[in-house]
Amino acid sequence: MSHNTCVSVDDDDLPPVKSVRDLGVIVSHDWLPTLHATNIVGKAHKRSAAIYRAFTSRNVDLLVRAYVTYVRPIVEHDSLACSPYTVKYIDNIESEQRRFTKRLPAVGALTYAERLRHLDIPGLELRRLHADLLYCCKVVFGYTDLQASDFFEMAPLSNTMGTYTSCIRSEVLL
Repeated sequence: MSHNTCVSVDDDDLPPVKSVRDLGVIVSHDWLPTLHATNIVGKAHKRSAAIYRAFTSRNVDLLVRAYVTYVRPIVEHDSLACSPYTVKYIDNIESEQRRFTKRLPAVGALTYAERLRHLDIPGLELRRLHADLLYCCKVVFGYTDLQASDFFEMAPLSNTMGTYTSCIRSEVLL
């Protein structure tokens, strides 16, 4: 739809907009995730700052549990529908977890990867990858209304050790 197109409902013209929120995901007119990523990082930062203000204890396990419970769902909400695909957006979203773990006592001096390993929490990019793979499995094995053939090309296997007689070709049709 061009920007000059006028949309009307019951003879009332609707004003053109630059972005719209649908089910919590902000979709901009250029389809870039900039507004959505900025919005969720801002919300997550406010929530993590509230955790530090609310808890006088600096017990690392307690703070990490609060982060996982109250902050991580914000940055993971609708990650299948609006997953960041450039390094800029991935780093922007990952920055909140990086910032939170840096403030934790006893692990703040470690690198981000070392902090994640020490705290036994995965990076947000890895969690998005797991969610994407889980959804692909659901599509392939028929647990959704989507047809696997619309997204994947199945290749027959001549020798298999399991009960599955086909695999997904490496060329994804998206």
